[in-house]
Amino acid sequence: MDSTLSMSVRLRRVRTETTTVSVPITQEVMRPSDEGDGPKMDVDKIIEAALQLGKFDSIEWEIEGEPEIQLHPIQNAPETKPTIQ
Repeated sequence: MDSTLSMSVRLRRVRTETTTVSVPITQEVMRPSDEGDGPKMDVDKIIEAALQLGKFDSIEWEIEGEPEIQLHPIQNAPETKPTIQ
């Protein structure tokens, strides 16, 4: 019986999902105007609020495209010992 040699290579599959959330424009996402003409929307605070909304279980996500197979950045030995066949 001929034996073969193989090497384990760790991969990962990345699936992209998208959704849209609505961020209420409240005082929490406003900042004072530099010109002194009233409050302005703070884009950084709006993005932070959107990212927090995305964590809710009630948000529906849609799969976008096909999963991407990548080489895992950390290559370590598998938990089980490989066998030669």
